[in-house]
Amino acid sequence: MVDSWLVFEGEISTKMQDPIFRARKHVDILSPKVKRLARVYQEPYNNSTGYVIEGSYTNRSCKVLDESRNVVAEIRRKETDTKGVSFGLDVFMLTVNQGFDCGLAMSIVLLLDQMFL
Repeated sequence: MVDSWLVFEGEISTKMQDPIFRARKHVDILSPKVKRLARVYQEPYNNSTGYVIEGSYTNRSCKVLDESRNVVAEIRRKETDTKGVSFGLDVFMLTVNQGFDCGLAMSIVLLLDQMFL
């Protein structure tokens, strides 16, 4: 019942590569109001280390939290100051805090897109 994805470094190649991260979609039928979307674990697989993604990807309002629950990246809808103008859901901002891997942040966006479409 658990959806799982593997993240590899670089482009697809013919040689066998080891994954650098594993992502699991959070499914909890007993607590549907929980805002946890997914967990991202570092490889080799360790259930205790990694990142938690919370929020709503449908509304493009998510936070990536580290083990200490510090926000390391955030996805938000892009807003405009002009009245009557709105952007679609495909236009959003990805804010990455210093020290967090930008490539991993973008990988998380792509994973969330696959999980929730």
